[in-house]
Amino acid sequence: MKATSGPLAATAAGQLLRRMFDAAVASAQPSVCVPPHVPDPSELGARGRLVVIGAGKASAVMAQAVEQHWRGRTEQLSGLVVTRYGHAVPCERIAIVEAAHPVPDEAGLQAAQRMLQLVQGLTVDDLVLCLISGGGSALLPLPAPGLSLTDKQALSRALLTSGASIHEMNCVRRHLSAIKGGRLAAACHPARVRSLLISDVPGDAPAEIASGPTVGDPTTCADALEIVQRYGIALPDAAREWLESGQGESIKPDDARLQGNRVHLVATPQQALEAAAALARAGGYQPLILGSALEGEARDVGRMLAGMALQVVRHGQPVAAPCVLLSGGETTVTVRGQGRGGRNVEALLSCAIALGGQQGVYALMADTDGVDGAEERAGALCGPDTLARACSQGLAPRAALDANNGHGFFGAIGDAVITGPTLTNVNDFRAILIAAGTLAQS
Repeated sequence: MKATSGPLAATAAGQLLRRMFDAAVASAQPSVCVPPHVPDPSELGARGRLVVIGAGKASAVMAQAVEQHWRGRTEQLSGLVVTRYGHAVPCERIAIVEAAHPVPDEAGLQAAQRMLQLVQGLTVDDLVLCLISGGGSALLPLPAPGLSLTDKQALSRALLTSGASIHEMNCVRRHLSAIKGGRLAAACHPARVRSLLISDVPGDAPAEIASGPTVGDPTTCADALEIVQRYGIALPDAAREWLESGQGESIKPDDARLQGNRVHLVATPQQALEAAAALARAGGYQPLILGSALEGEARDVGRMLAGMALQVVRHGQPVAAPCVLLSGGETTVTVRGQGRGGRNVEALLSCAIALGGQQGVYALMADTDGVDGAEERAGALCGPDTLARACSQGLAPRAALDANNGHGFFGAIGDAVITGPTLTNVNDFRAILIAAGTLAQS
């Protein structure tokens, strides 16, 4: 993984924060978490095949791990997965398709159509292994009947800037899709389906990861309509009619076609935080995991985390320095400005402003897939001199926050964290390091 360069990256605190982030990402690598779940050839019927399908930023590397650890005959193995542009890796028996994320494109649409065709005509002897990771919602953009790809693209843009939570966005996506919300699993029937999931959603609910293409969905069209109305999201007439008529109802958990299917969470945000915590402890810092499923407006979460760090500095609560406060989850951004995003740098900039240059306090906030928002940057670092260095360059931190320009701000002062594609995704990673002997500023 690429090293972080810049003023803060060279400090001992910055180096430890980056190592913790790298440890979190490493714990969720498919080469580590997928092999224990590769099926045994004995699980296939007499004439059975292992058909591998999937979608997400990690799906290609997951497919590669399956190929490397499959112990059956080569001719029994086939499949197709779709991943983000730049995330493909070589596979021999499983086709890899690249498509757009976060706004879907024609390549993703065609891949979804091919995937549904691939699982037609399977038998009880066959086993479908579905490899799902974050980003799968955008990478499987098969619209419901009467809707177009253009409609899906407009809806994606509206959802991403609305301030809706990932749970709310995925509820809408499931009910306007021909493949999500359990529909892909239903198409595999009567073959058995085993889903391996790398979770990128708060709470790790399987129906939320990539909008649950192989998992039953308890939400309804009415729920989707309520979310659309609450956030003032415009819908094409065909989409509104589809929801209002109930034709968009997803496959429910008790559907007979899903019975016997199995789901395995192979990597989660909590596991990633625990890996980072172990590294912090080895470095002499007491880790405190605040939660793996924190949600809310990014700037509000950043301000809240700064408040907790200052409580440590002033009162030694809830843990005494030297310590590291760790958290994960997925924040949201209600876009009002014209800046470069994304949610992790927005949370970090808000945190830095609230800390006010507090000595001895450093933070790293980044997305474990290496892409925060639409920028090819994972996130950024901040420290005691962040605001002063920015002001010396004529940058106004609060104006940058108001413009949703976190990437522009941290890029200008050299504190961006750039990793390239990490080929996994367990969502946001946030770490605030408070050094020993840190005292509150007067």
